[in-house]
Amino acid sequence: MSFPLLTVTAAVPAAGAVLTAAVPAARRTAAKWLALLFSLATLVLAVLVAVRFEPGGARYQLTESHSWIADFGVRYELGVDGIGVALIGLTALLIPFVIAAGWHDADPLETSSSRWRPTQGFFALILMVEAMVVISFEATDVFLFYIFFEAMLIPMYFLIGGFGDRAHAGTDENAAAQRSYAAVKFLLYNLVGGLIMLAAVIGLYVVAGNFSLQEITAARAAGTLDMATNTERLLFLGFFFAFAVKAPLWPLHTWLPNAMGEATAPVAVLITAVVDKVGTFAMLRFCLGLFPDASKWATPVILVLALVSIVYGALLAVGQRDIKRLVAYASISHFGFIIMGIFAMTSQGQSGATLYMVNHGLSTAALMLVAGFLISRRGSRLIADYGGVQKVAPVLAGTFLIGGLATLSLPGLAPFVSEFLVLVGTFSRYPAIGVIATIGIVLAALYTLVLYQRTMTGPVKEQVRTMPDLRLRELLVVAPLIALLIGLGVYPKPLTDIVNPAVQHTLSDVKQKDPKPEVAVEARNGEAAK
Repeated sequence: MSFPLLTVTAAVPAAGAVLTAAVPAARRTAAKWLALLFSLATLVLAVLVAVRFEPGGARYQLTESHSWIADFGVRYELGVDGIGVALIGLTALLIPFVIAAGWHDADPLETSSSRWRPTQGFFALILMVEAMVVISFEATDVFLFYIFFEAMLIPMYFLIGGFGDRAHAGTDENAAAQRSYAAVKFLLYNLVGGLIMLAAVIGLYVVAGNFSLQEITAARAAGTLDMATNTERLLFLGFFFAFAVKAPLWPLHTWLPNAMGEATAPVAVLITAVVDKVGTFAMLRFCLGLFPDASKWATPVILVLALVSIVYGALLAVGQRDIKRLVAYASISHFGFIIMGIFAMTSQGQSGATLYMVNHGLSTAALMLVAGFLISRRGSRLIADYGGVQKVAPVLAGTFLIGGLATLSLPGLAPFVSEFLVLVGTFSRYPAIGVIATIGIVLAALYTLVLYQRTMTGPVKEQVRTMPDLRLRELLVVAPLIALLIGLGVYPKPLTDIVNPAVQHTLSDVKQKDPKPEVAVEARNGEAAK
């Protein structure tokens, strides 16, 4: 029996969560280091998964399959394709930075002796979210995926509602109510989506007789699974609705600005850079894999919704006065690009969408974590409360600028490659959608540069005059993210080599090929290419 690498990769952060929670209350620092150690161990395992994965090999690799609930055909089945490998790597990479950035976010508040912030619980919940996200990227049994897709809502609910932004802590009497509202809204939206998906999961079992993604897709390819058109469409809508809430796609997005605004900056990164990626990943793996005909049927409407997300999210970002809510609305716009790339049904679009998931995670993490460091110094999330920061904290301002430029997809930084591929892939099949989507690029430049101008340039405001620059721990959090944004912007080939074969498998599921160029391309020998 081969070593169960995928199981261990998910089990290590889960074990770390249990052990961190069990650390005595007085040993807060020990709990932090223990959580960081387990997150780094998970990163090592994720690297090992990437090393052992063969891009030109079988579609799903490192597979594990064990009987679980035999009477209902539920199996413990794991396997990764290139898309899963990339997103497991992203998750395992970001969690150590999330933990290090939130090093003091759950310490007891000196201003209120009656309010205790359980440090151990904060870091244990982060590790538990990591474990559930990782196994969601690995699961090839639909029921197994559904369990962890829903279970991750529980620790996220407590992270949002129980550990609020320090900008309000101890000063705003409504802070607890605002956090509770954001956490409940997050939970209700995602629970409704999950319940609709559960009905679709049961319907899939009735039709297919099992929950195995590989068996169902193989049966469809062989023509041995007969699924009525209306049935397939209803099942597709059940799955897609849940994933669109998680993604989030307009008009199911309204929980995200509240959740990111009230959460600490590291938890906000956990939401949009890690957890939300499960939704877009699942669209590729389950919607297109299980319901290819219904996916093509729904594509025009989904592309319009994605387009609305791009423009609407960017427009609202332009008008924001709150730094964290601006980043939240920018993320809604970016998720619109990801979903547009997925349903463009082209190799460039889907490769770009997968790269966008990774690159958006890196760029949003860099920008939001630096914004969190900025907010913790000033004690305010309002843009108007800042000015001239670059004169007193040049390193903080410089890293903030690079994170912002990555958010607007500046050439030379990682998000540019993915956004370019998404637009090319969309334009080749849906030129009108591709052209209108470029409005999002213009608006991204507007809200990013205006944010930098208002916070970092101009006269130094009295409240920021004594603001310290980034400390060593904060530099160790931000510097690797900046390096990755530059490295993958210049040389994205390691990621594309892993992702492209999986994208071709997905396109074969939906029986789609890239459109032929309308203009003949000259061959190297001077003859027109046929």
